[in-house]
Amino acid sequence: MASNPDIPPMTAKRPGWREFLELTKPKVVLLIAFTAVVGMFLAAPGMPPLKALLIGTFGIWLAASSAAAINHVIDQRIDSEMARTRHRPLPAGSMLESQAVAFALVLAALSMGLLTVYVNVLTAALTFGSLIGYAIVYTVWLKRATPQNIVIGGAAGAAPPVLGWAAVTNTIDPNALLLFLIIFAWTPPHFWALAIARRDEYAKIGMPMLPVAYGVELTRLHILLYTVILTLVTVLPWLTGMCGLIYVCAALVLDVMFLRLAWQLYRTHATDLPMRTFRWSISYLMYLFAALLVDHYVHIRI
Repeated sequence: MASNPDIPPMTAKRPGWREFLELTKPKVVLLIAFTAVVGMFLAAPGMPPLKALLIGTFGIWLAASSAAAINHVIDQRIDSEMARTRHRPLPAGSMLESQAVAFALVLAALSMGLLTVYVNVLTAALTFGSLIGYAIVYTVWLKRATPQNIVIGGAAGAAPPVLGWAAVTNTIDPNALLLFLIIFAWTPPHFWALAIARRDEYAKIGMPMLPVAYGVELTRLHILLYTVILTLVTVLPWLTGMCGLIYVCAALVLDVMFLRLAWQLYRTHATDLPMRTFRWSISYLMYLFAALLVDHYVHIRI
């Protein structure tokens, strides 16, 4: 994985803080940290312990940032061939590969140290497993091996609420697994919408994303079917008694909006719909987990 040969070496020796921040994929990591924090609050009947909340969140954030940086290193060649990613620090030549690797390793070591010493070993182990799952298993193998890469690899991205819950309780709770299941079901329609929008770029680099391997029409159908599955999964926290009226009402409204977009995407060929669906899916997950948090402290049961 050599640096871009077209970039003079001197321009890649003094990356600034912006380049390091970009390596961490801050918007993605923010969503990861948010779902982990919601898991922490839901794990406690009142307020979660301050140490677990602050250090746990920071440790999970560091691990997610490390995984993102490793992803940049491994994908720098294909990033240089895609319009969406060619301006990232490594393909642009504003950072050396060795600097990115060192940065990722430092973040991972800090994460594991903080979580092990100040939170608990279970959270550290689960977080490390999630880091390896995304940075190595998904990025190195699954992404290039099968059109179902995002379905299988989605397990790593769905882990943060479980990590947050474990940080507070030192257990893997069944309710935390429901939160895991929600993100797991959400990931395919979220990412496949982007894959449709970027199909030509994925085809150019030979990445076997679903719309490249089996066509856009089948991918549209998969998005619709997984959105239906997601709708059913989001009702489970209410059916099990984990959540009350505020959550289930918010979830159903959000699900209807997501289903409407997925149906439009399936039935029409408007060029803006894939990106609209992708962007809405991000807002959807934030609003859904915010509703979980509000419901936890405002108890309305029926």
